[in-house]
Amino acid sequence: MAKYGRSASKNVESAMRRRKRGTLKSGSGGRVKSRKQAIAIGLSEAREKGAKVPRKGSRKSSRKGGRKTSRKGSSKKR
Repeated sequence: MAKYGRSASKNVESAMRRRKRGTLKSGSGGRVKSRKQAIAIGLSEAREKGAKVPRKGSRKSSRKGGRKTSRKGSSKKR
């Protein structure tokens, strides 16, 4: 089953085009230069219109690496 609908890809395409022209703006009003940010904006717009786009995951689950909690000095004495 497809993850994204056709209209969602159209929205992303449109956002990418606007980024190339230099007319795509982020929520804070600044110009968007990043490809990833343009895709995120396109998907967000598609989500608002009710297109088939998966829900946003929580920030923790979308992280791949993350920090390691153990530190050198925190281990117990033997």
